[in-house]
This record gives sequence, C-alpha cells and structure tokens, in this order.
Amino acid sequence: MMSLDVTIRHAEMTDIESMLELLKALFAIETDFAVDSSKQRCGLELMLQEDPNRCVLVAEADQTVIGMCTAQLLISTAEGGLKAIIEDVVVKDAYRSRGIGIRLLKAVSQWAGSQGAKRLDLLADQHNRPAVNFYQKLGWSQTELVCLQKRL
Repeated sequence: MMSLDVTIRHAEMTDIESMLELLKALFAIETDFAVDSSKQRCGLELMLQEDPNRCVLVAEADQTVIGMCTAQLLISTAEGGLKAIIEDVVVKDAYRSRGIGIRLLKAVSQWAGSQGAKRLDLLADQHNRPAVNFYQKLGWSQTELVCLQKRL
C-alpha cells in the first residue's frame, strides 16, 4: 500500500460538498438515518458556524477530503462537567485501514480535552459491525445506556 500524506484539519464551508458525499456513504449503511442532501447540508452549515462547542474535522489527501468526524460539547451532570458527543466518523472506502479514522478520533479527542471535556460519547449504528469492532479495538466500550429518539 502506497504511503499517503494525510492532513487532519478543521473543516471549512468549501468542504461541504465533499462532506455530503461522505455522509451519503455513511447514512447508506446506518439504519436510523436516510440520505437527504438538503438536510445534511443544513446540518453541516450549522456545525460549521463559529462556535467553540462544535468541532468538524476532515482528513485531506492530495487536496481531496477523504474522511471526517464531528463533535459537540454538552454538560454531563454525571461527570459534573463537559462531555463531547462524537458523530459522523467516516473515511472513504478506498482509504480505510490506513490509520485515518484513528487520526480523526485522536484529533477530535484532543480538541474535546482542550475544551475541558471529561468524557467522550460516540454514536455508532449497532448493526455496523466493522465500525463497532474498530471502536472497540481503540478502547471504546459499549455502555448499558440506550439511545432513544423522538422527532419533533
């Protein structure tokens, strides 16, 4: 496998089209979400507004976005401080197994720590076994909590 020069950086508005393609691939395998480019575009635009409680990172190689990860800070009463919720961890198929997902998670973890987060929560589709196995190999563990959802 060829060596690949990958940069992890904060996403910009000009990255939205590339991130939409990544989300399309991710949501195609997630059972709870459907691809709706207008909704995902709106969500990315909101995430990219300047706010110290949000972080959107991309992995870039040869001036092409090949991966992404998002995080948001919330207050955890259990922790008595901030926690970060990590979502949208995805790397293009052709670039997987090269440590890019690991680097994205490390960078977002460092961001969360620098913001004072005491815990990281990561949402993953339980049926996406390759993703769940990947996270578990990196030391993430499943909890007894269940994510419930209600649309407004």
